[in-house]
Amino acid sequence: MDIMSGVQDRQYQRQKFVEKLTPYLFISPWILGFFFFTLGPLVFSFVMSFYDWPVVGEREFIGTQNYEVMLTQDPLFWDSLWVTIKFGLFFVPFNIILGLLLAVLLNQRVIGSGIFRTIFYLPSVISGVALVTIWAWIYSHEYGILNFLLGLAGIDGPNWLGDPNWALLAIVIASLWGLGGTMLILLTGLQSIPKELYEAAKMSGVPAWARLIFITIPMLSPMILFTFITSIIAAFQQLTIALLLTGGGPLESTYFFAMYIYDNAFKHFEMGYAAANSWVMFLIILALSMMVMKSSSAWVYYEGEMKKGGNKDA
Repeated sequence: MDIMSGVQDRQYQRQKFVEKLTPYLFISPWILGFFFFTLGPLVFSFVMSFYDWPVVGEREFIGTQNYEVMLTQDPLFWDSLWVTIKFGLFFVPFNIILGLLLAVLLNQRVIGSGIFRTIFYLPSVISGVALVTIWAWIYSHEYGILNFLLGLAGIDGPNWLGDPNWALLAIVIASLWGLGGTMLILLTGLQSIPKELYEAAKMSGVPAWARLIFITIPMLSPMILFTFITSIIAAFQQLTIALLLTGGGPLESTYFFAMYIYDNAFKHFEMGYAAANSWVMFLIILALSMMVMKSSSAWVYYEGEMKKGGNKDA
């Protein structure tokens, strides 16, 4: 009996071990991918940022020299950072506001609303090269459709991509073309808002604009917080559209911080310096994201927390 009991106990322990191990086997591809393609390169780039690391040649440890040169001797660092900040000041609010307006419109129960949702979302999944090809044709000073339409209205259209005063705005507009992802996130949030809130407000005579400000936006605030942070990240990582449309010009008016990193890595082949640039970008994005998260306690409404607070008061 003792032998049988021992065998059964071992079988039971083996079965429990397999049951515990099985979930980890299913997620093991993600775990391996995270270590080999995310965490590994992240740590490697941090180490690389302390080296003079040419693509070909001897690597030399130089400590914090890359960071010192970048912050004190390289004017392109500050110029590209300022261009990126200006871009973000336009892109981030318009990405959220236009995405919210589209979400509100597409949340209406009308015939064909599903088709319109697909149409507005499609640009966000178009590849960057295809998107740039379309906008290069739209912005062309000689045969672009945008200046053609302005000409019909008697307006002499500017040289969108060749004039430093207009190039950054052109990049902002082209980037906003892909706001379908933001729209979809906010639309999902809209559809999760209890309809009873709107019905009670209508019965109380609350106008539509007040329902938007005092019901829709507070209930959507967690989604707005998420899109706020992702929009900041997208603004700092802007590269493809500017690189292919303007190449950073004219007069470096669209020379983004991500393009500055790209040039250091793949044109000047200074991998260590580019790694230091990337870590500074990471720290800037981290600081901005933490500031937004810190301020969220004043304007983000979480229904679960309010219910918990209400029960506590009761």
